[in-house]
Amino acid sequence: MAGKTYELQGYTIVLDKIVFITRVFEAEDGEGYQFNLRFSGDLRLAPKFPTRPEADLQRSLLCKALNGVQS
Repeated sequence: MAGKTYELQGYTIVLDKIVFITRVFEAEDGEGYQFNLRFSGDLRLAPKFPTRPEADLQRSLLCKALNGVQS
């Protein structure tokens, strides 16, 4: 299963279960920045980060991991 999972904020994510990733946007009530992950089965994860560059970096690393699984 190595290479098919990804660690993000204490969660282990099974990459082949992700069906949608949103862009980075500002979270409500000034809670930083976030992007949403939607999984098969309509489960959603919304990781939040204190700065936009950190959120952008984490999203891009996750996208790279996804591209590696699909290749």
